[in-house]
Amino acid sequence: MYHNYKNVELVKPVGLDLKDRLVGVQRVTKVTKGGRTFGFSAIVVVGDENGVVGQGLGKSKEVSEAISKAVEDAKKNLVRIPIEKATLPHEQKGKYGGARVFLKPASEGTGVIAGGAVRAVLEAVGVHNVLSKSQGSSNPHNVVKATFDALLQLRNPLMVAKQRGISLDKVFNG
Repeated sequence: MYHNYKNVELVKPVGLDLKDRLVGVQRVTKVTKGGRTFGFSAIVVVGDENGVVGQGLGKSKEVSEAISKAVEDAKKNLVRIPIEKATLPHEQKGKYGGARVFLKPASEGTGVIAGGAVRAVLEAVGVHNVLSKSQGSSNPHNVVKATFDALLQLRNPLMVAKQRGISLDKVFNG
């Protein structure tokens, strides 16, 4: 799922204190010759509020079963995100489908300025100070994936130095 990103570290859920957040539940309808059949689709974000986060989708005839399936799926897609001093290392844009998300680091005490699906993802990651803007589609599935796109492109100074093969001092002074 995250094979297009260079610095993605998949995380095993063993020993992590994961908290799940329900982003949205949709009722879906299948029309058959016997009438309409209703089902549910749930999107969930799980995270340890310390840099590890994952998102999952679950579908079922029952709401609670759809949510539990989504949580299990999210635990299979955990990734580590670089966060520094309860905010992001730098500005980043992400997109998925028609959804566009812009994330900007903020100073201490700002809080999470984000709406709906973006807020759920950022709080699950453990970011406490951030400014964000969501544009285009407000479909929660696409907004969550656009937020993940932005988060997975983040790099801290240590990662930059390692990728360039130079010292940390040269990243800032070079």
